[in-house]
Amino acid sequence: FLADDTVICGGKRIPVSVLNAAATAGGMRLTEAGKVYGSPRSVSANTQGMRVAVNRVTGEIRILYSVQALDPGVVINPAQVRGQVEGGVAQGIGFVLTENFHLDDTGTMLNPNLRNYRIPTYADIPRTEVLIVESTDSAGPMASKGIAESCINPVAPALANAVYDATGIRFRDLPLTPERIFERLRDVP
Repeated sequence: FLADDTVICGGKRIPVSVLNAAATAGGMRLTEAGKVYGSPRSVSANTQGMRVAVNRVTGEIRILYSVQALDPGVVINPAQVRGQVEGGVAQGIGFVLTENFHLDDTGTMLNPNLRNYRIPTYADIPRTEVLIVESTDSAGPMASKGIAESCINPVAPALANAVYDATGIRFRDLPLTPERIFERLRDVP
């Protein structure tokens, strides 16, 4: 690593000026690169569990149970945390089950409106149990952590794993449309 214009490697300290002189004498040129890490940040942790029923005739998925646990640091506003989680889960469910944009060969979206690009409605989203595991965080304001979009992250794997548990089939492409589910279920004896 570099400290005080000296390269330190394996316990040896070599001034950058010595390295530069050696490189120049050998017909080489040293270049520099650096990183800035900024202020310390905290990472919130979220985990999601789901239980689903899969209709083997239609391929439709019904979410029976949804639970998300998270570590938001010290909670400043519990209702806002729960609302953020519920909204993130709803958006994640949309990514997994209904949202599917189609592009033509030029990159133009073929379904640019809500008539044929379906996002979930309130009726499509199950109640999500929210479990808050508080911790303290030295980097965050009032010992809290940011949770904004982290609530979306565990939804797709949780839902895909729940569908696997229900069907025995591993799906790796999203969205998990009834058509895709039906096609794969049709091939299972």
